[in-house]
Amino acid sequence: MRLSEFDYDLPAGLIAQHPAPERAASRLLRLHAATGAVEDLRFADLPSLVDERDVVVVNDTRVVNARLAARKRTGGRVELFVERALDPRQALALIRASHPMSPGTELLVGEGVVVVVEGREADLYRVRFSHDIAGVLERFGALPLPPYITHEPSGKDAERYQTVYADAPGAVAAPTAGLHFTEPVLEAMKARGARVAKLTLHVGAGTFQPVRTTAIEEHRMHRERYSIPEATVQAIGEGRVLAVGTTTLRALETLALTGEREGETEIFIYPGFAFQAVDRLLTNFHLPRSTLLMLACAFGGKDNVLAAYRHAIRERYRFFSYGDAMLIERG
Repeated sequence: MRLSEFDYDLPAGLIAQHPAPERAASRLLRLHAATGAVEDLRFADLPSLVDERDVVVVNDTRVVNARLAARKRTGGRVELFVERALDPRQALALIRASHPMSPGTELLVGEGVVVVVEGREADLYRVRFSHDIAGVLERFGALPLPPYITHEPSGKDAERYQTVYADAPGAVAAPTAGLHFTEPVLEAMKARGARVAKLTLHVGAGTFQPVRTTAIEEHRMHRERYSIPEATVQAIGEGRVLAVGTTTLRALETLALTGEREGETEIFIYPGFAFQAVDRLLTNFHLPRSTLLMLACAFGGKDNVLAAYRHAIRERYRFFSYGDAMLIERG
């Protein structure tokens, strides 16, 4: 398949720069994959679409303040983006600087924190902190908003770029399909008989990595850590699975393929993939030519999904992380 098959024209004004005034005030586009039919709904309608057959699986990862302003000992400014902690003081990080970092280079963060560059691992650097990483990020870090959001993070972003059920720190990007949920919406779904189950997949910086190959099959996916509780494994074996977000779907389909409840996944889902675990997908609208759009196309059918996107553009839905939602029904 060619990368160009997953392109579409998006007016810049439809890229949501701020969240909706209320989480559940977002719109919801429902796509019936069997026919290609779409319905324009509100996210608050979602509880009416579930019942006692459904297991709604959410990703409870929590976004950490992964962006650090650092400086070289010579005074040059550097941005350190902590992609993942390997242990309390060692991490893999993106480093934005005027020149590549050599092993042994020392970077200074805040007052008294030294970060030593130990080497390269593909696009990332292995770095070692003089203090525990969690404390450094909490004290000196900034929220890592996506690159297409142009404002600096504010206190409102600190609240709204987390799901209401975020619990396990470790992500550098939010599982954005979950941003629409409120406690009343979750309770309304339970009142309809649906079960809500959780898993953890820590979203990595690779989620924004562009596909650089013309043939998409040649693209290599980034790795992300996941963990699925035994209770969730049991629940999904007993009902119709509604995955909240592409991250949740990737974790569940990895489990189906490998049988492993935890580990790292680099599963790449594009049209032709044989889904085994997920029946319905709640997701946001994704960037052109992105692996997330390819996943949505695999789940709902490429022609159906791209037609639904054209409909969403005509109806002026809001796109990307702070945008509106889409429910893809395979049955």
